[in-house]
Amino acid sequence: MTVSRWQAAFAVVACTTLLSAAPFRQAASSTRYLQKSRTFHSAAEFARTTSGRVQMRTSVDPADELRIRRLPVHLPVNEFTVIAFESPTLAWIGSPQGVVRVKAESRTVEYFVGERWLPDDHVNGIGFENGATWVQTGKGFSRISYRPMTLEEKSGVFVDRIRARHNRWGFTATSDLRVPGDLTTNQPVSTDNDGLWTAMYVAAECFRYKVTGQAEARDHARQGMQAILRLESITGISGFPARSLIKVGEDVQPKDGEWHDAAETGWRWKGDTSSDEIVGHYFAFAIYYDLVADADEKKQLRAALDRITTHILDHGYQLIDVDGQHTRWGWWGPEAIWEEPGETGLRALHILSHLRVAMHLAENTPAATKYRTAYDDLIKTHRYHLLTRNQKIAIPGHINHSDDELAFLSYYPLLLYETDPQLRAVYQQSLERSWQVERPERNPLWNAIYAAGTGAPEFDRDASIRTLREIPLDTITWTVRNSQRLDVAIDPLSDRFDRPQSLVVLPYDEIPMWKWNSNPYALDGGNGGRSEDDGAYFLLPYWMGRYYRLFQ
Repeated sequence: MTVSRWQAAFAVVACTTLLSAAPFRQAASSTRYLQKSRTFHSAAEFARTTSGRVQMRTSVDPADELRIRRLPVHLPVNEFTVIAFESPTLAWIGSPQGVVRVKAESRTVEYFVGERWLPDDHVNGIGFENGATWVQTGKGFSRISYRPMTLEEKSGVFVDRIRARHNRWGFTATSDLRVPGDLTTNQPVSTDNDGLWTAMYVAAECFRYKVTGQAEARDHARQGMQAILRLESITGISGFPARSLIKVGEDVQPKDGEWHDAAETGWRWKGDTSSDEIVGHYFAFAIYYDLVADADEKKQLRAALDRITTHILDHGYQLIDVDGQHTRWGWWGPEAIWEEPGETGLRALHILSHLRVAMHLAENTPAATKYRTAYDDLIKTHRYHLLTRNQKIAIPGHINHSDDELAFLSYYPLLLYETDPQLRAVYQQSLERSWQVERPERNPLWNAIYAAGTGAPEFDRDASIRTLREIPLDTITWTVRNSQRLDVAIDPLSDRFDRPQSLVVLPYDEIPMWKWNSNPYALDGGNGGRSEDDGAYFLLPYWMGRYYRLFQ
C-alpha cells in the first residue's frame, strides 16, 4: 500500500455514543437499483431466443472509434473489435480482452471479462434487445442485463444459495464444483475455518430475524449455532473447539491439517484450532445470545462459553491441543504476546473482547467474577487496553487482511458490552484508527461495525451501499484477471505474498471472488470456476446495517 492509504490512519477521534441496538422490526427496504447479471447461450439458443430481432454489430466504424477515443475516460483496453451504441451516450466496446460499457454523461466505465461475464474474452459482436445486451464470442453468447432489485431481494438470492448448496451438517460451507461452473455438481466441503464462516452466517441470520421477524431466519441461525457448539463437544477436550469436522465416508477427507477420530463413531475432527475460530465463536455467541436464544439455549451457550474461556485461562491464555502444546495461533498471554510485536495490538484486542463476551454471558454468576479478574489484570498490570491502539501496525503493502477481519469482529462485542467510559474511549480510538486505514476498501462490514461501535454519524454509508450493490450475484470462483488492464494504477508496493496489486479498489464485480479476509486490491485470482462461495459476506454487513438503521 502507498502512503496515501495511510495518511488518514492517524486522525484519532474519540466518540462516546454507542448506537442503540434495541430490537425492532423494519419495513422492507424498497430502494431499487440496477443489478447486473448474465446468462450464457449457444448460437442456436441465441437464434431461437431472439428470432432475428437482434441486429448484431460486428465491426468498428471509424467515426464511432473517434468518438470513443475522444471521451474523457480511461479505458481498460486499447484494441477494439466492435463498437455499438445502446443510446447516443451509452457505448459498448468489444475487444480481444472482453467488453467495455461506457456512459459518457457520468464518465463511468464498466469492464466485463472472464467467465463471470463472457464465455470467451474475444468479442466479435454486440446487439441489444429489451434493455439487455447480447455479446457474441467464439464460444457462444452472453446476455448481460440490468434488472431492478432491492438489496433485500438480493439477500433472498444469497440465503437461498446457502440453503441449497452450502449447508454441511449445519455449517456454512464452501461448495466445490466437480465440473467447473456447473452448480448441479456441487459438493460442500470442510475448510480450516468452518466455525468462523458459520459464525458470520449465524450473525447475519440473527440480525435478519430481529429486523424482519421471519421465523426461517431464526431457524437458520439456530441450526448454525448448534453446529458451532458441536465443534467444542466433539473434541473430548473441555473448552477446545475443533476447526472442522467430517463424517467418514460421506464427506471428502481433506489432505491437509491434523485430523483425529472422535469418540462418536464415524466422525473426525480437525485440530490446531486457530484464533480465527475462537474469534468466530465469541462473535456468534454474543449476537445469538442477545437476539435469538431462549432460556434453555442461553443456559447451553453460557456453559459452553464457560468451558472455552476456562480452558484459555487455565492454560495461561493459550489454546491447548491434544499434544499438550498451544496451537499455532492460539495464544494471547502477557508472557508470549511480545514474541510477535506487530501483532500485540491484535492479540490484546482479541482476548479483551473474548473476556468481555464471557462476562456478559455469565451475567451475575461466580464465573463472571473470574473473567472480570482476568480482564482487569490484563488492563491494570499489562496495559492490554493501550496495546489495542497498536492494532493495524504493519509495513505498508504487507497487510494481512485476515487480521483485519478478526480485528473488526472483535471490536464489535468489545464496544457493545464495555461500559467504562475511559476504556471505551481507548477502544474507540483503536477502532477509529483501524477504520481510517480501511476506509479506501469500501468495506460495508467494517463500516457497519465502526458505526455501531462509535456512534459516528459519518461511516461511509454511500460507499457501503455501492459495494453491496456491486457484489456479484454469481459467487462462483471464476478466474479473474485485471493485471493486463490499461486503466488500473498499480501500487508500487506488492502485497505480502509479493504479488502486484492495484492502488485503488476496483468495482467488486470486477475483482476475484473472495471473502472479507482477502485483499480487495488483488488484481488476479480465482480457480477456473471449481468452487462457489456461500455469500454470507454479503448477508452479514447488509443485515447488521439494517438492524442498526444504517442501510435501507
